[in-house]
Amino acid sequence: MFQVTRRRLALWYTAVTAVLLLLFATGVYLYVRNTLIERIDDTLNHVVEVVERSLVIEPVKLDFGQSRINIDATFRDNTDTAEDDHIDLEWFSPTGELLWSTLSQPLNIPLHPNRTGETVKVVRNQDKSIQNFEFSSTPPLWLRQVTERIQVGRQVLGYLRVSHPWFEVTKPSRQLIFDLALGTGLMVFSVAASGWFLSGKAMEPVHESYQRLKQFTADASHELRSPITLIQTNVQVALTDLELAEVDGSIPSHYRQQLKVVERLTQRLGKLVNDLLFLARQDSGLSKEIFSPCPVDALLMEVVEEQQLLAAEKNITFSLDLIDPPACETHPELLDNWFTVVGNWDQLVRLFTNLISNALQYTPPKGCVNVELARIEATNRVSGLRYNSAQLLFKVKDTGIGIPTEALPCLFDRFYRVDPARTHTAKSIATQSTTGSTGSGLGLAIAQAIVENHQGQIQVESTQGSGTTITVTLPVTFDS
Repeated sequence: MFQVTRRRLALWYTAVTAVLLLLFATGVYLYVRNTLIERIDDTLNHVVEVVERSLVIEPVKLDFGQSRINIDATFRDNTDTAEDDHIDLEWFSPTGELLWSTLSQPLNIPLHPNRTGETVKVVRNQDKSIQNFEFSSTPPLWLRQVTERIQVGRQVLGYLRVSHPWFEVTKPSRQLIFDLALGTGLMVFSVAASGWFLSGKAMEPVHESYQRLKQFTADASHELRSPITLIQTNVQVALTDLELAEVDGSIPSHYRQQLKVVERLTQRLGKLVNDLLFLARQDSGLSKEIFSPCPVDALLMEVVEEQQLLAAEKNITFSLDLIDPPACETHPELLDNWFTVVGNWDQLVRLFTNLISNALQYTPPKGCVNVELARIEATNRVSGLRYNSAQLLFKVKDTGIGIPTEALPCLFDRFYRVDPARTHTAKSIATQSTTGSTGSGLGLAIAQAIVENHQGQIQVESTQGSGTTITVTLPVTFDS
């Protein structure tokens, strides 16, 4: 229980920290990426401004109202500088015709005036011509571009396009992703280790308190057993002496009745102490029962035989059904051990006696209690391997008025009781541990502990006005 809580705390620490680190890393990545893009865009716009200031504009001889750009005079000194800065220039005519470029091969990208910058993809094949992406045999080229319309007054002199390789953004971005992923992974691992250590430290006081509480319960139960046993022994001796004294008439007869009440209360107290001791040992893991093959059918026959008297007194129809193996099953050894499980005989006797006796006790007269035992075969696959598993299915069903739906989730809680105003005739099988003047509220808690000790499951189904059914499934074999 404490290990599960510790793991959950460590997982929560790790999960919350991982989410925070992921958000932080995402924010850092987006900030750095946007900063790189803004820096490239600023550089491209600066180049546009520099080139625009260096343009050589001359009038057209035939028409003095028009001007043109002297390409040779304007761009003769820009080629080397542009290539050194990894920036390429392209000059287009007013009609969009490429007139000059620092690129060895034209891009053939449509003009799109945009001073804010845009990212384009250029795909080339092996013959150095621009092709569609699906016919390309070489990796695409990504560029960041700014296109500026150059004009004098209302006359458009041409278009200047400046391109910058996009890997100036992608390369540091990839490195940043790697660094952030590595850093985040190391931090998450460190937080997981720290969370595991700190959760263990946080659980230590709770664990110590819980251990002291369990030890107190075990010690108190153990210490109470001896005086209770002595009281019971002395009462029995006194009752024996009273039987001899009553012959002479020297002792009033009501003393005998009082001693019987004391004996009955002592037996009840002893049963409560034994229940507490059993649960304390199960909680602490100190119980070291010996598990061996147990024929559950023979065990149930003994329990049913012991409970027949109570059923007859209340005029209850009491039956035991053992579901026979299928006709296709012919293996002699399996047939002989069809209802055999590996378990503890005493615990299983206590489990079934508890459930059956209370089913009879809390079923009204002329009611019906049915006990059923069957074997379920199942085929499972794990990692591609096929194996057979089997379980014993035990059901005990009564015809009481049932249990309220809101009480079902709490039936296995220790000392939990349904409304004590309900009479015994209005109670069903599952209320044996939660109601009644003679119940301690530990019956179903003990049953659940025994079932879990055998790696089984116990379920309660109840419908008011119809009755209650308790189902127990026990694996034939399990890992001890």
